[in-house]
Amino acid sequence: NHQAPCVPLVNSMDLQLRFLSPQDIEDVRLLCRSWFPIDYPDTWYQEITSNPRFYSLAATLKGRIIGLIVAETKELGHLAKEDRTILASCFRKGTKVGYILSLGVCEVHRKQGIASLLLENLISHLTSDAFTGVKALYLHVLTTNTQAITFYEHRGFIAHSFLPYYYAIKGKRKDGFTYVLYLNGGHPTWGVLDYAKTCALILCSLSPHRAISYLWRKLAIGWQSTLPKLRRAAHNSASIFS
Repeated sequence: NHQAPCVPLVNSMDLQLRFLSPQDIEDVRLLCRSWFPIDYPDTWYQEITSNPRFYSLAATLKGRIIGLIVAETKELGHLAKEDRTILASCFRKGTKVGYILSLGVCEVHRKQGIASLLLENLISHLTSDAFTGVKALYLHVLTTNTQAITFYEHRGFIAHSFLPYYYAIKGKRKDGFTYVLYLNGGHPTWGVLDYAKTCALILCSLSPHRAISYLWRKLAIGWQSTLPKLRRAAHNSASIFS
């Protein structure tokens, strides 16, 4: 007897994606209470199932919700102080970023690609032509939630900051991390290595003649900007010893 090959759940015709509606509020409440240690207020459930500013996508199996992702976009200047540095200082306060409020899957259906499917749909949404102004996608996660941290790191998210005592769970304070995925040309503050890497990539893309010309232009610009400072310093030194 030959058994029919098992179709991965993520490829099953019975698996569908749809946005949440107000009729889902009780199901979502039960799922979130079983998935997460945080007690969300009733208003939160009302908002994510009815307010169009939230990207609230559910994965359903034969009509029953088995996973969901909830996100929103915010302006950089409206973020909490500890998160405003997720983008380099060259980005203005009005720059948009995405924030994942929640991502969860029923335990019996985990490790079957459902969370990845939900996250991929959100990222596709935020990298579409209508959302090119969104430069990063970030989230907060408990430092002890190693499974979630591994999941996000494998999908390109990087740790940005440590948040001591960020969460209040059952009367106790717990530490968290901020994790970030950069989108649409967004980037963190660059260090010396980042600039060196970028210059190397540019040089590798040029012919030897163009590479020399590029370096010469950069040196000339650097010298022109430095020369006035050197002259002022020399003048000040002369004034001190005269």
